[in-house]
Amino acid sequence: MRNQLTENEQWILEFIRKNPYISQQELAQKLGLSRPTIANLISGLMKKGHILGRAYILNETQPVICIGGANVDRKFHIKDKVQLGTSNPSYVTQTAGGVARNIAENLGRLGLPVSLLTACGADKEWSIIEEASALYMNLETVNQFPEKSTGSYTAVLDENGELVIALADMDIYDAITPDLLLKYEAILSRSKCIVADLNCPKDTIQFLCHFSKNHHLPLVIVPVSSPKMRRLPCDLHGVTWLITNRDETETYFQSEIKNEEDWKQAVENWLSIGVANVIITNGKKGSMIGNKEEGIFYVPAVETSHIVDVTGAGDAFSAAVIYSWLEGKSFIDIAKAGSINASKTLQSPYTVRQDLSATQLQKDLEELS
Repeated sequence: MRNQLTENEQWILEFIRKNPYISQQELAQKLGLSRPTIANLISGLMKKGHILGRAYILNETQPVICIGGANVDRKFHIKDKVQLGTSNPSYVTQTAGGVARNIAENLGRLGLPVSLLTACGADKEWSIIEEASALYMNLETVNQFPEKSTGSYTAVLDENGELVIALADMDIYDAITPDLLLKYEAILSRSKCIVADLNCPKDTIQFLCHFSKNHHLPLVIVPVSSPKMRRLPCDLHGVTWLITNRDETETYFQSEIKNEEDWKQAVENWLSIGVANVIITNGKKGSMIGNKEEGIFYVPAVETSHIVDVTGAGDAFSAAVIYSWLEGKSFIDIAKAGSINASKTLQSPYTVRQDLSATQLQKDLEELS
């Protein structure tokens, strides 16, 4: 197989054999190439099966693999009261976003090794996402499709930071097929946990349910929106965690949650179709968390008096839940971690709060107590 490799590919393999943790920048300097060129060469070696990825070779670092959306988020902030049917004075901000990507950055800031598995175009939008993400996650499992556009999410926010309307161009994620995931079977099978959002097609989510069950891997599913609940399979055996909200749950079961009894019943409904652990958020009212062994618990939300921007708060909640569960925390502490991280993100102008770390999250929880 060695004679099928280019000279640069052979050199990369040699350097990685000597130091499995060598950075892409170090490889670029050694070979006199750009870092994006090195990233493409490594991606090619992964797809050919020669390497499993940076730090996977020794099989010592089990990453969390986040599968799904990585978008450019554009936010139009209306300065005064919203007026429909006419022009509204506003200003625009632009950041990297996407549910899977946002969760990956949160987890990376919390100190976990993370890989992002997504699809993107070969365009300026992907360059923006790559630059914002590379410090916090491994991007070697990103797949470029030059004929397609990188995903984008455009939100219009009122003077209080609340969402008025959002527009999403997510067609590229149809390329995250079971066949694509099979190319990364070795990496997926060695993961600490798989997190998938519902930007992925339904057959991909079904594949992940079977794959996780067969390989005894934790699988976390995070819905993106109520319309995408149709991408959930009917049988959710193999799903370790479902982190969802009231609207998404009402859409899936076609049943309104009017009170706490309905809310608790909704948790039981999810558990009855195979989900091992579920948490349903309900905005300012808090969350309901449970499984069949420990029961179902209500946890109040963290009161947030000053909201700067709602974008990313749900992803912050999901990431803190995943992190706390992997750390072995109790159900109550898991829900509290989600709530405090969401609250701090609501108070930040950024999609992912810039001060997040494992130490800071612990301090936030201690202050809450």
